[in-house]
Order: sequence, then C-alpha cells, then structure tokens
Amino acid sequence: METPNLIWVLIFCSCFCFNLINNNGVEASHKVFPEFQSLKVSEVSQLHRTGFHFQPPKHWINGPMYFNGVYHLFYQYNPKGAVWGNIVWAHSVSTDLINWKPLDPAIYPSKPFDINGCWSGSATILPGNKPVILYTGIDTANRQVQNIAVPKNLSDPYLREWNKPDNNPLMVPDGLNASLFRDPTTAWWGKDGRWRVLVGNKNKNGNKGVALLYRSHDFMRWTMARHPLHSKAKTGMWECPDFYPIQLKGKTGLDTSVMGDDVKHVLKVSLDVTRFEYYTLGRYFPEKDRYVPDNTSADDSTGLRYDYGNFYASKTFFDAGKNRRILWGWSNESDTAKDDVAKGWAGIQTIPRTVWLDKDGKQLVQRPIKELEKLRGHEVHMKKVELVKGSHVEVKGITAAQADIDVTFHFSSLDKAEPFDPTWVDAQQLCSQKGSTVQGGVGPFGLLTLASDKLEEYTPIFFRIFKAHHNKQVVLMCSDASSSSLKKEMYKPSFAGFVDVDLSEGKLSLRSLIDHSVVESFGAGGKTCITSRVYPSLAVGADAHLFAFNNGTEAVRIFNLKAWSMRNSVAIDKPIGSSHEFLFTSFESDRQNSSNTITVMVSDLQGSFLRIGHNEIFGADLDSAIPAIKLKWDPSYNLLTASTSDYRV
Repeated sequence: METPNLIWVLIFCSCFCFNLINNNGVEASHKVFPEFQSLKVSEVSQLHRTGFHFQPPKHWINGPMYFNGVYHLFYQYNPKGAVWGNIVWAHSVSTDLINWKPLDPAIYPSKPFDINGCWSGSATILPGNKPVILYTGIDTANRQVQNIAVPKNLSDPYLREWNKPDNNPLMVPDGLNASLFRDPTTAWWGKDGRWRVLVGNKNKNGNKGVALLYRSHDFMRWTMARHPLHSKAKTGMWECPDFYPIQLKGKTGLDTSVMGDDVKHVLKVSLDVTRFEYYTLGRYFPEKDRYVPDNTSADDSTGLRYDYGNFYASKTFFDAGKNRRILWGWSNESDTAKDDVAKGWAGIQTIPRTVWLDKDGKQLVQRPIKELEKLRGHEVHMKKVELVKGSHVEVKGITAAQADIDVTFHFSSLDKAEPFDPTWVDAQQLCSQKGSTVQGGVGPFGLLTLASDKLEEYTPIFFRIFKAHHNKQVVLMCSDASSSSLKKEMYKPSFAGFVDVDLSEGKLSLRSLIDHSVVESFGAGGKTCITSRVYPSLAVGADAHLFAFNNGTEAVRIFNLKAWSMRNSVAIDKPIGSSHEFLFTSFESDRQNSSNTITVMVSDLQGSFLRIGHNEIFGADLDSAIPAIKLKWDPSYNLLTASTSDYRV
C-alpha cells in the first residue's frame, strides 16, 4: 500500500495549562462556551506586542497542519482573558507560514468525552486524502482520553468545521494514571498495514517518562502495545511527544512514515517537571516497534534541546509542498499573569524553523524558514569592524526593536581563551556566573539587543570560548535577560547552551530575530538556539538600539554583518489566493507624476507578482513602522492606486 501523506496540527493545551499553575498561580478551568464561535477583537496593549511573530489578536494562546497547500494553525484560545480558561480551538490559515488569516474557532468542548477540555492533538491524512485529528479530551470523569475529529466539509480548503463522532473515545487510560495520558502524535504507517501513534505518559507508581504505543488497522479501533516505544526513568511525565525520521545526509525533510537504513529517528519529549524539552537521535526497529537512542545522544534532562530558552511544547511536521521538516515552538510570557491581564494577551509562536541533521550525525540544525525574508525592509551592512576590549559599536539605520541580524565574528587567535573546568556541566549556571560584563579571554562578544541609549537596559546574546584538554575548545552561547528591563518582580533568566562547532577557521556566526518582546537567536548556523522573552521599559520602539560588543581581552572582528528592519506580518481578511486581493512586498513611485497616485509592486498570497506602472519609476522602501498594506483591485478600471497621503513615500 502506498504510504499516505501526513499532516499535522498541534493544540498545546495540556502542556501549557500546568505551566500556568506552576509559574503564575493560575488555576486551570475548562468550561463550555459555544457562544464564542464568533469573536471580535478588543483594544489591547501594544507596548511589547510582536510585529512578525504569530500571536492572537488578544488573550491567551497555546499553540499549530498542512493540507492541500494551506497551513493550518489551531491553537488554544481564551476569548475572555489573557490567562487559562474558557478555552476554544481557535483557527488561522496561511500559505506562507508568516501572514495568517483568522477563522472562527474550529472545536470546543461539547461531548461527554471532551466536555471538560479539548487538549493537544495531531493530524494524519488517511487514504483518499482524508484528514483526521486525534486529540486529548477530558471526559465527564475528568479522565484524559484520546478522541478523533473529522472535517465536516472536505471541499472547504480551510477545513473550518470539524465533527466528533459518537464512537469516541478511541483510547482510554485502563490501568494507567488517568490524569497523565495525553498528547497523541502524528500517526505513521507500518509495512504490516497498521497505523501507529504515541501517547505521552508517566508510569503509575514511579517517575518514568513513557511514550505509549498504540496500533490500528482502521484508525478507529486502537490497541495498546504490551511495551512502549521508549521510556526513561527519572524524567517524569512526557508531554507533547514527537517522533519522526530524518535523513542522514542533506536538508530534505521526510514523510513521517519513511523508514530505512539511510535515516535516523528523532524522539522529542517535553518534560512536565522541568518545563523544558530534550530530544534524542537513534534507530527505530519497526519489526519490534522499539526505539533505541544512539550512545552519543544523552537520554535524560541533560540531553540535546531544540532551544535552550523560553521554548516548550514544540512540534514538527513534514511540509510536502517544499520537502522540508518544519519545527514550531511555543514561547510563553516571562512576566506575571497580572501583567498578561493588563496588556490583554499572552504567548506567541516562535518563527517556524527548518530542521535537518548535522553532517556529524550527532545533533539537529535549525534555521528560520526562508519565507520570513520577504518581510525584510531597509538593510544595513558592516564589514571588517574591529572590536577591541570594551568596544560597543552601534548598528544604526534599522528599527532595532523589530529586526533581523546575521553576523559572523572572526578572531585571529585562541591563545587567550580561559581554561575550562570540566565540572562546568550546567551551561545556564555558567552563563549567570560569567555574564556579558565579566571580562574573559576570547569573549564575551556578540550583540546587545533591545538596548537603551545609555545601556540601562539591554539583552546580550554572546559567545565565550574556553580552552579544554587536548587543544580542544568549548564554546558557550548565552542569552541573558538579567539586564533586559528596569521593571522589578519579573522572571529574567540567563539562558545558555554549549555549541559543538569547528573553530579552525576562527569564525562564529550568530543570527538574531528581534521582535519587541522576543529575541530568537541561532548560533553557529543553527546548532544552538535560544529564545528569550524580555520586556524593556526604556528600549521600546524607536528608543531601542542594537550594538555589537566585545568584553574579552582578545580583539574580535565583525567579519560580516547584515541587518534588516522587519515589516509586520499581516492578518488577512480576504480569501487566500483571491485574484482581487494583494499585499505590498515593495512599492515604486513615478517622480514625474504630480498626482497622488503611487505605483506599486504587489504580490498575491500565492507568491505571484503583478507590476502596475509606467516609465521612469524609482524604488523606495516602505516606512518600516507601517505593516504590509492590503489593496483592492478594481477590475472595472484595471487599475490599482493608493493615495500618498495615506503612506509615507
């Protein structure tokens, strides 16, 4: 039988609700509110609201499917407030993973098997191109059970409405802890003609994390295997498990059902106890339904992470349209629940990332999706700038509060690198001890993001290089929020990870995406990634600055730096792919034209371009503070115009 294509949807509800209980003291609440199927946006605080990251128009978010060319983001949404409660399944769609069209909520608690909550789920396309969703429901007895939902109308490209058959639930926690049984994965198809799916669990009388394995011939009747796919002692509850194949060579993604000698598998789990994730690389043996991590892949809380910062309940999916595997993660707020209520929103999605296996086969590499680059505006370029000890060089000419920076640093010698103590196994603790202002040998050097003019506030992203035994180096990467805001009573951690990178050419790269209250950073081409949530009180909007710095005794050079102002992503209010709805990607104006008409280059949401204009046109950039602009095409006059009084030319 031909392997069916897979799609994925992630509803991060169960993973996030406990986070709110632990960190903010907010008690979970699950009530039925069918009247919230149509929502209107109210005024919310824009001070730290992001410009190009996905977040709902207001209130509380959790978390994201790809089907027939459209990406679907289903997320847990509270239309009544910026904290947990009153949850419905909100729904947005996109063709580029950057600009999103909001739809009415798709699913809300309504049946005995989910009356107390609809939590995480994943989707699979069955033969005949039929998408189905498996999701965790909280039933009338407050048990976590696994249910199925199917689209009401397959001809609807947006899949707006979903039905929940009455034969639910499909999987129940018999003999298991009924409160620790959730988050089914995307299913994969075996050569024996059976589907397989994982459900997160913790053993009933211990602290062992478990990936329960279920099998089915028809996707409706499921049987739990006698043994799990994998488990690990002393790791606690495994939330939001993810299991997928990855090529040994190249960056091309794989369908979730692909197996063979030329692939490895990734098993990622989110740890309920520590509130971070880890993943292992290993081999899946389908004939035994066993997963065995590589001996180089630590299988506990010290293992590899997608992201060493504010990043949780992640999920990947295979993008069949572009043959890539995409990683999504949820980044919750670092301020308090009281702050969330005051500003009227909470939680964002990190920028989707392409994921592939590093050449050494020991870790994954991540990079922001290419589509993000179409939001780039004005560019600044710096080369061969010397950073001596104590240097702070400002990167001017961009909107520092909303920017994309890609820099490569060069150092001519590692002789001054500090000796590395082998007992320094905790990167986060080491970063808090040796921050950006603590002088070292080679480093700290990097970027000061969201910085105020006099550096009362700043969030440094930096490297520090140590000298280990046998002429080897240890590279520490940090994102330190301790000086990010003058505001008190706020969680301002130092996030860090070690970077496994070859320094033989004397270079280290860093890319940072800055978006008002979030800084996503990718070290050494995406080998180590860190996301920080920060809330400056001075370095806001036009008052934010960006610096390159070096506080090490060894001089460091900016080998190459490119920085771009970033435009806002947009909320699309017309049908995707509509022939009469376009978005600005750039615009041009006719100097000789004395009228108020500007000529524009626009792109429809399918990526095709349309130029409207005459001769002697010149280029101009949109003001970076203005988001991409929607224009309506007038077929009567075959013309697209806009008043210059509305926009800055």
